[in-house]
Amino acid sequence: MHPAFSVIFLTTLIGAGQGLFLALYTGQLYSVFNVLPVQDSHGFYGFGSLLALVLLVGGLIASFFHLGHPERAWRSAAMWRTSWLSREVLALPAFMGMTTLYGIVHYFDINPTLFTISGAFDVDASLLVGAISTGLALLLFICTGMIYACIKFLQEWASPLTVINYTLLGTASGFTLATLFAYFSESELVSFYAGWAIVITLLSAVTRISSLIRNARIKHRSTLATAIGIRHASIQQKSRGFMAGSFNTREYFHGMSQAFMKNMKWIFLVMVFVIPVVLLVAGLTQPSLVIFAVAFIAQYTGLIAERWFFFAQANHPQNLYYQTI
Repeated sequence: MHPAFSVIFLTTLIGAGQGLFLALYTGQLYSVFNVLPVQDSHGFYGFGSLLALVLLVGGLIASFFHLGHPERAWRSAAMWRTSWLSREVLALPAFMGMTTLYGIVHYFDINPTLFTISGAFDVDASLLVGAISTGLALLLFICTGMIYACIKFLQEWASPLTVINYTLLGTASGFTLATLFAYFSESELVSFYAGWAIVITLLSAVTRISSLIRNARIKHRSTLATAIGIRHASIQQKSRGFMAGSFNTREYFHGMSQAFMKNMKWIFLVMVFVIPVVLLVAGLTQPSLVIFAVAFIAQYTGLIAERWFFFAQANHPQNLYYQTI
């Protein structure tokens, strides 16, 4: 497939925003159970939610560049009963709204206690709003991943690993950003976020490499014979039948060489997994704003390459028909 950078930035930005929110709420939950120190509600959770919202808005803006008629974008939600894209269109603004509410509750300290569990744990408004927003974040990950995983004829995408990788990679980038944000905010949660960022990054490395191994072993169901509807043991295509390009040749093939694809794969493996883990480990022993900033920038840049590779690797069956160019 031909990767669209609007979709690449959409998925990576909202993934980082979702991951950052999950990091913020996880830190709050740990503090409720007295595992971690309580953070400043006004500054830490309020501004952290704002940063997550900025990423989400950036992803939403990027998505409009993928539309031929942006003024008709509202129609994309009409098929929510059957379309994962429509469900994503509904889940994204819902998550953005709850993230905004979570930030407002913390920033303006509108946080009354709603009820108490077992007489020991007070559940306030921010915990309830955060729980709903967490559910929406996970739902959004599923919707985004299923847009591609449900396409059966693109066998590189049609796997549960697609949804898992979208979830883990977005969460990993969010926790890495949370580490940088915590250090910038002079929070005591730097080590907590860095540790979880390392764990999630390593876990996502396992699942992403698993998908690469799976895709390398795929035996495609479509052949040149099925593509053109001719049953013959030996078929050779000498020409695609026309001289100029078309929508099919532009949108369903990335146009890059196998050497370029191989290099892109190793680039994203190093930048998404190796460099961030090495820097985060170094940051645990010698915390530094520069180290954590470079870790996030390298990981996010690598995610752009990873998402490009994800789209480009999908081999549309129609390429069998247009393979000779």
